[in-house]
Amino acid sequence: MSKTSRTGAALAAVLMPLPAFAADAKIDAGNTAWMLTATALVLMMTIPGLALFYAGMVRKKNVLAMMMQCFAACSLVTILWMVVGYSLAFGDGNAVIGNFSRILLSGIGWDKPFTLGTGDAAVALTIPEVVFMMFQMTFAIITPALICGAFADRMKFSAMLWFSAAWLILVYAPIAHMVWHPNGWMFVLGALDFAGGTVVHINAGIAGLVAAIMIGKRRGYGHDNMAPYNLTLAVIGASMLWVGWFGFNAGSAAAADGRAGMAMAVTQIAAAGAALAWMFAEWGTRGKPSVLGIISGAVAGLVAITPASGFAMPGGALIIGVVSGLVCFWASTSLKRKLGFDDSLDVFGVHGVGGIVGALLTGVFAAGALSATSATPDGYQGLLEGNGAQVVTQAIAVAFTVVYTAVVSFVILKVVDATVGLRVSDEEERDGLDISLHGETVQ
Repeated sequence: MSKTSRTGAALAAVLMPLPAFAADAKIDAGNTAWMLTATALVLMMTIPGLALFYAGMVRKKNVLAMMMQCFAACSLVTILWMVVGYSLAFGDGNAVIGNFSRILLSGIGWDKPFTLGTGDAAVALTIPEVVFMMFQMTFAIITPALICGAFADRMKFSAMLWFSAAWLILVYAPIAHMVWHPNGWMFVLGALDFAGGTVVHINAGIAGLVAAIMIGKRRGYGHDNMAPYNLTLAVIGASMLWVGWFGFNAGSAAAADGRAGMAMAVTQIAAAGAALAWMFAEWGTRGKPSVLGIISGAVAGLVAITPASGFAMPGGALIIGVVSGLVCFWASTSLKRKLGFDDSLDVFGVHGVGGIVGALLTGVFAAGALSATSATPDGYQGLLEGNGAQVVTQAIAVAFTVVYTAVVSFVILKVVDATVGLRVSDEEERDGLDISLHGETVQ
């Protein structure tokens, strides 16, 4: 099968290409209702899910600052997405970036089905464009918010806002376009990323690693007590992430159909497998299974299944979950200690490493049986079905994302540091960001 055919089949798997809609085509009410629900679920992943998850894992003096960063990121990205982000990510543009056809959401459709792209590669959906835009907005919201966990306790709030804004435009939007738009070069290459393993998790994980290294370690790191303030909050947040992830993955089918059902099933299986794998690994190496460990493992599994969720069968999902739980446990403990960086909440260890594991294993477990088109039934087969080239394609996409995100994130952080400064003063860090930056405390 040619590369073009494989790419077409991959697209079929994600967005179900159809002939161009007639002028009187109708919106599918069921699909639209599901996508509205999925959008709300994904937004819940950031506020309150991620906000509670992160807040519960920092020290008491930084709880409100962590919540503030997540809430502010949600607000900031919403406006930027409306003004220019959506247009750059999903405008037709070229192989690298979209155009300005949807600046300020100009001309966005709301009463007819939406077609993404133009020409032979165009993909017809049965939902209005405004719903697609909102669904993608929630992905854009959570990605910069995820990065905040890497530099928790020590970045200026102003620096976080400037970095998040620039990063959304210069990193997130181009990667989203390249991976998910029919014109994007990674899409044309045939790279598979059903729901954001590359766009969201590798992207955030690598940016978090660069930020953590550049800003330096927390005061007292390695000898002060930095135990989580309130694991109850973290468990509630992780639980919301788990439930919200069904919108993240099953919603990426863009329809209320069998592929969405399978994506939901494999998401649950992978999360459970990773949670248990992390728990038993920690139990075996440290003598006790921790609450922090099992919730971290569940998130690792959710991350890893994300790119494969529309392509993997249940058996593959279980393997992806177990492998990601073990590898992310190692990355968040042994690897982090060996390399000596202070990734406060293990954004790289869970999201970066988990995203890489999931993206590569997508190339192993992608199942042609899930193809949405009979014309190319073997279109996106993985290694187990005889298509070893898919693993290579996945590796190329991963490598490009890692390098591009690392370089551009480094440049953005350098510019922010030279202008407003990245790090709070020693006194502000010692007192805590809640009181020093926001004038509030948790009683």
